[in-house]
Amino acid sequence: MPSRADGQRPRRSARAALGAAALAASLVAAAVHAAPVESTPEPAAQRPRLEVAAVEAAASAVRADPDFGGFRKERTWRFKKRDEPARASPDPFWLELARWLAEGGRWLVWVLGAVLIAAALVTARRWLAVHGDAIRSRGARLPSHVRELDIRPESLPGDIGAAVRELWLAGERRAALSLLYRGALSRLVHSYDVAIGDASTEGDCIRLARAALATERSDFVAALIGAWQLAVYGDRPLRSDDVLRLCADFDRMLPARASASAER
Repeated sequence: MPSRADGQRPRRSARAALGAAALAASLVAAAVHAAPVESTPEPAAQRPRLEVAAVEAAASAVRADPDFGGFRKERTWRFKKRDEPARASPDPFWLELARWLAEGGRWLVWVLGAVLIAAALVTARRWLAVHGDAIRSRGARLPSHVRELDIRPESLPGDIGAAVRELWLAGERRAALSLLYRGALSRLVHSYDVAIGDASTEGDCIRLARAALATERSDFVAALIGAWQLAVYGDRPLRSDDVLRLCADFDRMLPARASASAER
């Protein structure tokens, strides 16, 4: 492929060269003939001075000729060698910016993808922690006892709230609280499909109830189980008004239901 190259070279025509040479020769001859001819030779110091001046004058005349003197800059085309490195031209700013954004966008996509995967794993873990027990308990045998407490519906009175109230007023407070707790667990398992197991703790029951029930019902269950824990494990006396209020609200907050698809 032809390419253009810059160069400087003297340009002189044949006519100018011949004319300059003739002019120089005539000047030198004139200088030589102008010297006086004497039988006595001239001192050696005078002859070179005259000859040098004549040559310099001839050279100045040649350089003053426009066809010979000076240099001219011109451009020509030539084939570029294959192994010659191409001249690198700087990329414009917008192209560099586009490359930087492309590289940064690739890393951004990877980071966002990793964040989304981590968020999905955390969400799935939390969902399984709440609903996993219910999923595993579907089709499984319903527990008859929870930590040695009988929660079978047939082992409980029909009106649990009234029976608890009667025991509490009769002074059998531990038996009243035990019946209240057993009744709550039985209703949660058999009426509301709360995935309570035979080894579930009080804390497990509260967590599972909050995941399966509406806020008002789950708060009632938490208050009822909290009263049971304070009396049995904390050995703290409970106010009669608080216990009787739990008895009065029991059938309203945890009514017996025939199917698990009932309102929660």
